[in-house]
Amino acid sequence: MAYIDLYDIHKNYDVKQIFSGMEFHLEPGERVAVVGPNGCGKSTLLKIAAGLEDPDEGKRVIDRSVEFGMLSQQPRFEAGLSTRQAIEEQLTELKEAQKRYQALSEAIADRPEDKALLQEHAEVAAYLDHHNAWNLDAKIERVLQEFQLKAYEDRLVATLSGGEQRRVALAGLILRRPDVLMLDEPTNHLDVYMVEFLEEVLLKEKFTLLFISHDRYFIDRIATRIVEVEKHKLVSYKGGYQSYLEQKERRLAALQKEHENLLRLLKKEEEWLSRGVQARQTRNQGRKARVFELREKAKENPSLIRKLRVELEREKRSWKGEKAMAKKKVLFEVEDLSYSIAGRELIRNFSTRILQRDKLAIVGPNGSGKSTLLKLLLGRLQPDRGTIKRGVDISVGYFDQHREMLKDDATLIETFCPDGGDRVQVMGRNMHVFGYLKSFLFPKEYLDKRVGQLSGGEKNRVALALLFTKHYDCLILDEPTNDLDIQTINILEEKLIAYQGSVLFVSHDRYFVDKIAQKLFILRGDGTVEESHQSYTEYLEIEKEIGQLEKMEKEIEEAPKVEAIRKEHKRTLKLSYKEQRDLDLLPDKIEALEKKLDALNACLADPECYNQKGLSTISEELAATELEYEEASDRYLELLEKVEAMEAGSYQ
Repeated sequence: MAYIDLYDIHKNYDVKQIFSGMEFHLEPGERVAVVGPNGCGKSTLLKIAAGLEDPDEGKRVIDRSVEFGMLSQQPRFEAGLSTRQAIEEQLTELKEAQKRYQALSEAIADRPEDKALLQEHAEVAAYLDHHNAWNLDAKIERVLQEFQLKAYEDRLVATLSGGEQRRVALAGLILRRPDVLMLDEPTNHLDVYMVEFLEEVLLKEKFTLLFISHDRYFIDRIATRIVEVEKHKLVSYKGGYQSYLEQKERRLAALQKEHENLLRLLKKEEEWLSRGVQARQTRNQGRKARVFELREKAKENPSLIRKLRVELEREKRSWKGEKAMAKKKVLFEVEDLSYSIAGRELIRNFSTRILQRDKLAIVGPNGSGKSTLLKLLLGRLQPDRGTIKRGVDISVGYFDQHREMLKDDATLIETFCPDGGDRVQVMGRNMHVFGYLKSFLFPKEYLDKRVGQLSGGEKNRVALALLFTKHYDCLILDEPTNDLDIQTINILEEKLIAYQGSVLFVSHDRYFVDKIAQKLFILRGDGTVEESHQSYTEYLEIEKEIGQLEKMEKEIEEAPKVEAIRKEHKRTLKLSYKEQRDLDLLPDKIEALEKKLDALNACLADPECYNQKGLSTISEELAATELEYEEASDRYLELLEKVEAMEAGSYQ
């Protein structure tokens, strides 16, 4: 019997639809991850499954003998409890069972034949076995250590941060070991070592799990099944995250094939419909209705395929299958960031993490807020809403379009060696300042030149070179390639690729972005910020495909109007003398050109032939013939279409 069955679930919040006919089943031993975009209903699914919220329609059936435990985003504790007490408070029943077991063991020593005592003793032992609760004190001690709560064990839990309180709640929950464990973003506020400990416990204790997570490595390690919230229902995929991507790719291919077949059928039916009088006959009304139905389906499918394609490409490039990715320390943690200028919302509810050694490009149209986002991260601007948390003791180097770190009255040697001398530290190497500046294409005579005398491009080179002589955990660069020549950009690329810290940069240079960035923040100017792990070029290509799909949808929608206008014009069509002559002569000309092409291709395949006539001569003749053939074919097809249009118009 399933632990949880949800049948035909419908759920709305005001006018927003969350679920419509959703079905879900959780079997014993399953570890199910729930994925999908923010706001799609993942947390609502957990709450309905746990019985904390009722659906508007549908039925929830559970195994009444099963114990449920849920980790909420904002846990609550009784007032006055210390951290240790808050954990132990969640284990009261297990503690009582331990005491009862001890008392029963002592009673049985005096009355070994008492069947009632023996029966209860066996039941309590089974209960402790089921929850693996024999050595609770040792487990509490370990979880305090692993979740870095030991230093706070005697401190009031109410004085802890939100993340620390979640760790306290999670600690008690995994020690209590309910039959079904429901976790909403369990890896939030956990570092990599805490996540590893959590993975170990969840796998060792063989929990039945229903959880939400954006940690793809955690999902791949823990999940036996993934359900994705899509169009108010759930789509199920077996296995972990890697398996999910493979299955989703196959699903996308099937959808694309189905849509291609649909478009071919629609084209055929549209051609039939355009013939006019035949489509208006009573016996053909069903077929005509089918054409309109196909149009509607064709309009719907591209949007689904577009959504899947963009998601899939993003996910494929974000999933590396590398555990080391999770071990980077957090430099910036952004939560629900919003910022507006003069009533225009540039950034809305943006959340992300920027990790050690991340290389991120911020891209988007002019005025979309790219430089603003950099300044928010630097603390030079304050958000309207949300928070930006910086890692402890991190240093940030900033390069801006105004090169404010430079002093015009200082020479280059003074700029790089303000305390005297002629040597600089560059990414762990001690170098002579001239040798270093030479790598940025500055001749020796520039050492005594003042910064104010340099051109804009030269000032950029100085500012960039200066950044790499400092020790920073993170470089923030605003349009670093502006005013730089290709050689200097190549030098900058080499430096950034070798750089061991994190790099955030704004740039419109697609090649530069493709070469440096491992991840994109795409600002659209309407408040949305999209994250992508594609190359910028691939992202732009997919964006172009989306535009083409949208155009096709619009054309399908407007097809009846266009067809009516086209038929109106067809009545006025008439072939000229030249057009009629071309129509008569072109078939023979095209046939002759085809024979000539066959002969030329055969000659190119025969060494004796092309050696005799000359390879270059044959190739040039072939190219000219192909061009002539293409022009003749296009002209003939154009004339045939015009004739068909005239014939169709004559039926009106």
